[in-house]
Amino acid sequence: MTVTSQTLTKFIVGAAATAAVLFVVWYFSSIVAYILVSAVLAVIGCRFVGMLVRLRIGGRAVPRWLAALVTLLLFWAVFAAICSLFVPLVINKLYQLSTLDFRAVVASVEEPIVRAQNYLDTIFDIPGSEFSMPEAISSTLREVVNVDSVNTLFSSALGITFSSLIAFFSISFITFFFMKDDGLFYSMVTAVFPARYAQSVTRALDSVTVLLSRYFMGIFTESVLLLTAVSLVMIAFGMAAGDAFFIGLIMGVMNVVPYAGPLIGGSLSVCLGVVTPIPGFTAGHTMLVIACSLLVLKGLDDFVIQPSLYSNRVRAHPLEIFIVILIAGTLGGIVGMLLAIPSYTVLRVFAKEFFSQYRLVRQLTEKI
Repeated sequence: MTVTSQTLTKFIVGAAATAAVLFVVWYFSSIVAYILVSAVLAVIGCRFVGMLVRLRIGGRAVPRWLAALVTLLLFWAVFAAICSLFVPLVINKLYQLSTLDFRAVVASVEEPIVRAQNYLDTIFDIPGSEFSMPEAISSTLREVVNVDSVNTLFSSALGITFSSLIAFFSISFITFFFMKDDGLFYSMVTAVFPARYAQSVTRALDSVTVLLSRYFMGIFTESVLLLTAVSLVMIAFGMAAGDAFFIGLIMGVMNVVPYAGPLIGGSLSVCLGVVTPIPGFTAGHTMLVIACSLLVLKGLDDFVIQPSLYSNRVRAHPLEIFIVILIAGTLGGIVGMLLAIPSYTVLRVFAKEFFSQYRLVRQLTEKI
C-alpha cells in the first residue's frame, strides 16, 4: 500500500478527531455512561414497547409514549423489588459491624493467631517478646471500625445515595425518550459522523447492540446462578438464611467484574464468617468452610466457564479476552476491568466497518 501525502493527511486528521472524541467522552464520562446504560435498557425494553403498541384497547392502538411509560414503570418495579430484598440485608450487616465486640471476635480465632505468633517468634528468634498479636489485631480493628468510621461510612453512603438518585432519574428520563422515539439513539450517533458513513455506522450499531445484549444477559444469568449456588451451599452447612443470602449477593454482584471481582467478594465473604459464624462452628471453621466452598464454586467458573462465556457472547478468543482484561485492569483498575469487554466489543465492531483493510483488524474481527 503506497503512502501518499493525501493518505497521511487523512490519517492525521482521523487520529486527531478520534483523540478529540475520546477526550470529550472521558471529560463527560458520567453523562456518556447514563446514555449508554439508557441505550441498553431501551434495547431490552423496545421489544415490550412493540408488543404493547400492537395491542388494541377498545379498537384503538396503545400510543407509543404510553407503552414506553408502562415499560419504564416495569423497570422501576423490578429495581424496587431487588432493593427491597437486598438493602435490608446490607443495613443489617452495617449495624452488626457497628456493634461488634472485636475482642470476642479475636478471641474466637485466638488459638491459630497465637500459634502463628509463636512460630514467628521461633523463626526470628525473638526472646520473651511482650508483643501480643491478638491484642494488636483487636486494637487495630477497634481503630479501623469505630463510631467515627461508621459515621464516615454512613456519610459516604448518603453521598453515594444522592449521586445514585441523580443517575437513576437521568437514566429513566433518557431511557423513556429512547423507547418513545424509536431510532433516536441511532440518530444521535450517526449525526456525529459524515453522511457518507451513515450506513456503516448503522451496521456497526446493529452488531454492537446484538453482541452487548448477549453479553449482558449472559453475565446477569451467571451472577444469578452464582448467587443461588453460594446461598444454597452456605445454608446446607447450617448458616442462617439471611447471612447465606448476603454472601451469595456479594459474590453475585462482584461477579460482574472479571477475575478480580470474585477475589474481592470472596475476601469480604470470609471476613463476614468471622462476624457471623455458622451456629456450632468456630469463627475459624466458618472461614474455612466459606473459603473452600467459594474456591470450588468459583475456580471452575473463573478459569473455564467465564472465558468461554465471554468469548462466545462477544465472539472473541478466550486468550484475547483475558489479555484485554489484564490491560484494562492495569490502566483503569476495577472500573477498567468492568468496562473492558463492552468497550473492546465496540472498538472491534467499528474497526471492522472502517479499518477492515488492515490484516490485524481482519484477524481480530473475523468472527463478528
